[in-house]
Amino acid sequence: MVSINDVTKKFSAVVALDNISLDIQSQEFFGLLGPNGAGKTTLMNLIVGYLNTDGGAITIDGDAVSQDTLELRKNIGFVPQSLALYDEMNAQENLEMFGKLFGVPDAVLKQRIADQLKAVELYERRKDKVKNFSGGMKRRLNIIASMLHDPKVLLCDEPTVGVDPQSRNAIFDFLTGLNKQGKTIIYTTHYMEEAERLCSRIAIIDHGKIIALGTTDELLEKLPYEETIMITRNDVTAKQKAMLQEFGSLEDVDDHYELKPTAGFKLSRFFARMEETGIKYQWIELHRPTLEALFLQLTGRRLRD
Repeated sequence: MVSINDVTKKFSAVVALDNISLDIQSQEFFGLLGPNGAGKTTLMNLIVGYLNTDGGAITIDGDAVSQDTLELRKNIGFVPQSLALYDEMNAQENLEMFGKLFGVPDAVLKQRIADQLKAVELYERRKDKVKNFSGGMKRRLNIIASMLHDPKVLLCDEPTVGVDPQSRNAIFDFLTGLNKQGKTIIYTTHYMEEAERLCSRIAIIDHGKIIALGTTDELLEKLPYEETIMITRNDVTAKQKAMLQEFGSLEDVDDHYELKPTAGFKLSRFFARMEETGIKYQWIELHRPTLEALFLQLTGRRLRD
């Protein structure tokens, strides 16, 4: 669907993208995870044809993308980080204007606007001026404005920055629904929990390079242990430190112990021993490794550093 081959992009002496390659399949929900300044937005601007590459090529269904391929953009929906809305117009007027720019027939446009406003829970506010919307409502409206021409590919560049939890969940539900309907979605974020929740595959990008690629499970297999077990520190568990160390490496961390299991660890045997020694299950939490931990291991710093 979207093929990125040995792409490089420079801005003066700054290398924003350094010889990266990716193949994104049709109907895939693909994530680009990385800190601010990693090159995510630059790549999105190249895919949509706002910028030309300095090396390499990008194709969509075999057609080369560039600033000159305007016809190809009809197959792309782009949700930029910056809101592309007119505050003095109401929600309905904004959507009608964008739909007409894409040449959507009036009858089709009217139905799509109604359907998509309902999908993001904004239908009852369609006659309100955008300037009176919250940040989260504007983000939701920004997304559906990009979908009115029914593109094959949707590019979402950090679409939940600064939004409230209700709007975030509405955006997640809407995008997940679009993907189930067959839309190919490319989604950039620096929130690892978003990438884990939404994306079928994830590329971790840093300093313009792809440093890891795969499903969440495939990426987490790169870490040296499968999970961490948190055990509340109290009088009962303190007396059982030697027993706990039979299952792996044990560390004191704040108000709890952190157990990193050794190879061959069996969760059933572990819980049996906890019951035998009087350690209650309420004192135990299982923590899978996270993409944040993987990024830390690969780069020596955190995603938000």
